[in-house]
Amino acid sequence: MESRPAQTVSQITATIRSTLESRFDDVQVEGEVSNFRPSSTGHWYFSLKDENAALSCVMFRGLASRATFEPVDGQVIRATGSISVYAKRGVYQLAARTIQAAGQGNILAMLEERKRKLAAEGLFDRALPLPAVPRSVAVVTSPTGAAVRDFVRVLATRDARLAVRIVPVPVQGESAAPLIAHAIGVAATIAEVVVVTRGGGSVEDLLPFSDEAVARAIAACPRPVISAIGHEVDWALSDFVADRRAATPSAAAEIVAPRFADIVARVSAAVERGVLRYPERLEQLRARVDRVSQQELSYRFRNVAQPWYQRIDEATRELRDSWIERLREVRARIQLATERTETASPYSVLERGYAIARDAADGTVLTRSAQATAERSIALQFSDGTSGPWKQDRT
Repeated sequence: MESRPAQTVSQITATIRSTLESRFDDVQVEGEVSNFRPSSTGHWYFSLKDENAALSCVMFRGLASRATFEPVDGQVIRATGSISVYAKRGVYQLAARTIQAAGQGNILAMLEERKRKLAAEGLFDRALPLPAVPRSVAVVTSPTGAAVRDFVRVLATRDARLAVRIVPVPVQGESAAPLIAHAIGVAATIAEVVVVTRGGGSVEDLLPFSDEAVARAIAACPRPVISAIGHEVDWALSDFVADRRAATPSAAAEIVAPRFADIVARVSAAVERGVLRYPERLEQLRARVDRVSQQELSYRFRNVAQPWYQRIDEATRELRDSWIERLREVRARIQLATERTETASPYSVLERGYAIARDAADGTVLTRSAQATAERSIALQFSDGTSGPWKQDRT
């Protein structure tokens, strides 16, 4: 059997490239943007995906500069271009010439709806102040990721004298969100400041930090929280709930641990403002007083202080009149009670010529004639005293 000559990798790749590029030289593809990465040279690299497949895309600098918008992860766009083969890697990609927004992707729509809901509940209103010089910080992140390395490295360069405690969690995947939420609560019990961080990634990779459980854990945290998710262009809902948002993990380290020289500079500036400038400020006040004439001072006193004195006098007079009126009412009530008491007194009846008959022995009041027997001595009580005893003569 005659063997066929083998082709080189370059030859077969060239054949594939020729076939694809001639067959798909002008195509239009619609999909959801994922892993958008603008390069330092101005080229845009990203993927378009749907539920079942993904397509690598590139938009070179000249064409990207003429685009009317910069795509973001989760956005649905329509890209027009041609299929090309990158021979060095043996991959094909869409070289986009134009892009057109086709609406928001499902993920971004979900995040925007969740963002509105949490904002309406007031979860974005936190503003706990950060300690000027914290003594400890707890970092909720992956213990093996680049984020924690960058964070610790920056702390080392800033001569940060604080205890760093790593609370390890997975930072992506379906099970990550509840573990991150729990770790935030743990971190609050072991440090003065809590940092929630991870490195960059696609919008799907960052989803755990936009989970409601994580957002509510941050909102309930009694310690100030710094959120540092991804790179500067990345965002998560944790950024909006946290007390401070850092663009990167390194920026979070700079926030939580100011340089010792910066602290000294701030203290020196405060001393200069408050102490060294005191004679200058005193001289300024003295000059202002010197510029005010005696006549102006008298005028200001009359127009500012005197109305207050007048109000005090009026209040004093009203208080005095109120108490006099109250005393008159009390005196009238006492007089009325006295008159009623005197009217009800049995002694006032005696003043009108009546007398009270009593048993001379025990002072019992006699109210019926049958009680006045011949054997009983009777005493009569008049208004000026009691007379008796005397015995009634029944013969």
